Amino acid sequence: MTLDVAQLCAQLIHFDTTNRGGGASAGEREAAEHVAAILQDNGVPPTLLEPAPRRTNVLARIHGTDPTLPAVLVQSHLDVVPADPAEWSFDPFAGEIRDGYVCGRGAVDMKDMAAMTLAVINRWHLEGRRPRRDVVLAFVADEEDQGEYGAHWLVEHHAAYFAGVEAAISESGGFSYDVEGTRLYPIGTAERGTSHMKLTAVGRAGHGSRRNSENAVTALVTSLARIAAYDHPVRLTPTVEAFLVGAGKALGVEVDLDDVDATIARLGPAAKLVENTVRCSTTPTMLQAGYKVNVIPGTATAQLDVRTLPGTVDELVATIDSLLGDGVTREFLEHQPAVEAPIDTPWFTAMAEALRDEDPAAVVVPYCLGGGTDAKAFSRLGIHCYGFSPLSLPADFDYRAMAHGVDERVPVEGLEFGVRVLDRFLSS
Repeated sequence: MTLDVAQLCAQLIHFDTTNRGGGASAGEREAAEHVAAILQDNGVPPTLLEPAPRRTNVLARIHGTDPTLPAVLVQSHLDVVPADPAEWSFDPFAGEIRDGYVCGRGAVDMKDMAAMTLAVINRWHLEGRRPRRDVVLAFVADEEDQGEYGAHWLVEHHAAYFAGVEAAISESGGFSYDVEGTRLYPIGTAERGTSHMKLTAVGRAGHGSRRNSENAVTALVTSLARIAAYDHPVRLTPTVEAFLVGAGKALGVEVDLDDVDATIARLGPAAKLVENTVRCSTTPTMLQAGYKVNVIPGTATAQLDVRTLPGTVDELVATIDSLLGDGVTREFLEHQPAVEAPIDTPWFTAMAEALRDEDPAAVVVPYCLGGGTDAKAFSRLGIHCYGFSPLSLPADFDYRAMAHGVDERVPVEGLEFGVRVLDRFLSS
């Protein structure tokens, strides 16, 4: 039976796999079992692994016709971030298909990729086809938190499943991005590192009405003000430089790598794809201090969302240390380095060709993700990780607002385009 990719995506959305972080989740089990059943029905034996009850991962391998070729990993996460139904115009977990869109939480992050992958496997099964190389499949848990029940756990405890894999594809790349009629297709070849920090200020507790030169709150907010105001220097990575040059050429924009900010300003709407990846960032996001208005607390804490570029961690940490006041210390809450895959490879070329086969006007460029994905886990195995979840999108569709946003949805035609592109790439 031919499986419709839109229906596959809608079915996956219907499973509420909300990940609230810190281990708070109903789990991915039902969605994982659904995926496993589809794989089994299409001649691909699945393996289900649970590092904790209901935190389920699905692994499988499709053997290619040429065992001498390196394998490719196709990985998707089954969990999603929370959605407040009161904010949405439709039920986030109904999995409706209406007005040409599959609607619901996970539509683009990233049950769309899972559905497209399953649709390709169904095609191969019905047509009696096999890929040339081994295709390893991973449908994982816990990407929306720390990956300790998903990709990172798999890498640490089941690395043998990924033997022979040279490259991986996953979310956040390969989608069309219209810039005044020019269709850019950014493929993720890098992503900033995640080095979230906790700052702790220790002072002298006391009465709020009395002078206190050792107020922990004052020390903390003064340090935060300096960190928030700091202008991080431009640090061009190979990926970002290639994006600027490629996008600039396609858009007829002057590219001056000695004045990156001015170059980005000339890119118009395309600036959103690069503006957050030419620098590191240190964004204060959480504060906690005190328990009563007339009591000066002895401690105050803050958390920073810290994102790093390749090769910048030591410099950034030294900068933060220089901005901290007396009595303020830091510690890492999460410390995952940036990752970058090579651009000049047969893998990138094959992705670009698959896109251009479906859209001859496609302008394919590498780009760096401002956030992070499970690429940080799989790259630890020496795998080159690419953001390649192909979609053809309407010119006015704000794709970047969909992930983690309200009224998340994905166009049906875009999914069908993605199936054709993935089939071409994985069959090459």
